[in-house]
Amino acid sequence: MDQLEEIRKRIDEVDAQIAPLFERRMELVREITAFKSAHGLSTADPAREAEILRRGAARVEDRDIREYYVSLQKEVLALSRDWQRRLSSGLRVAYSGVPGAFAYIAALRLYPGAELVPFAGFEEAYQACERGDCDVAVLPFENSFAGEVSSVTDLMFSGSLYVNQVIEVEAEQNLLGLPGADKSKIRKVYSHPQALAQCVEYINGHGLETRESSNTAVAAKRVAEKQDPTCAAIGTAEAASLYGLEILEPRINTSRTNTTRFASFSRMLRLDTISKRKMDKHFILMYTVKNEAGALAQTLNIIGAHNFNMCNLHSRPMKELLWNYYFFVELDGDVATDEGNSMMQELAPFCDRLKLVGSFYTH
Repeated sequence: MDQLEEIRKRIDEVDAQIAPLFERRMELVREITAFKSAHGLSTADPAREAEILRRGAARVEDRDIREYYVSLQKEVLALSRDWQRRLSSGLRVAYSGVPGAFAYIAALRLYPGAELVPFAGFEEAYQACERGDCDVAVLPFENSFAGEVSSVTDLMFSGSLYVNQVIEVEAEQNLLGLPGADKSKIRKVYSHPQALAQCVEYINGHGLETRESSNTAVAAKRVAEKQDPTCAAIGTAEAASLYGLEILEPRINTSRTNTTRFASFSRMLRLDTISKRKMDKHFILMYTVKNEAGALAQTLNIIGAHNFNMCNLHSRPMKELLWNYYFFVELDGDVATDEGNSMMQELAPFCDRLKLVGSFYTH
């Protein structure tokens, strides 16, 4: 075992040398991107990439290792192209829904100026980020009325992405109509069933007919296309702006406390150890415990002993194992501390699987 540890130590030393060289290479890619942008040159250069691969292969004497080095160079070139694309075009942000929906609003507020890419479902948006087609994915994971978004929680547990930001979006519903429409002449409203339910007092009080839509933004688009001044949609101010509607009556939802929390997922965990901002820091753990009496209680005692306040705890069934569960724990505090590291080490023996899902500030 001593020999194995010595070899691993030498590998760590090599990795420590590679990291600054990779960073230096990517900084040079940044300079290349600026030059190409200034001179109107294309980002792609297949001839240059082929030459890099040819020269790289010639540098490796061991024939068995050579093909792996070429594969490594291909991956580095792919990362360089993606880096150039991000530098030139900005972030690509995946979200589930359509423009104007609450997920769109959350993504827009987190990443103003980014390219927002809609997907039909949560899993599609999540996987787009996993594949590298998008840089981040913004998905809802908890609603103040309905609780957790279970399918997104399952993605957190089974997927490879990390939560790095969280934003709260209040479900503010407005009556949206055609420009110049008279709100007293509105007879029919379109919206998502949940939005209609949130505004039931206003709807009943004005004797309006309701029509369900798959999304509040879809409802706004439909009203814009119908061009009927007696029809309105219930939705967001952003949806009104996107589809050329006016807010005929603001904030018609009965409750003012319906809020959804959206998480920003990316492929890297950002522990932000150099930040001076320590307030409002949170982190999420997911784990399974061994099938032993008191195993869950022991994990909770460890968390409490390290003075981390637990603000959210719930369980979810594991799809692959009948009657087995994993636990979602959200905590106040900074896990990137000596106390946090000590807690993680103490938790590990009591967990079959322990995953630090994210470390973030709430917006």
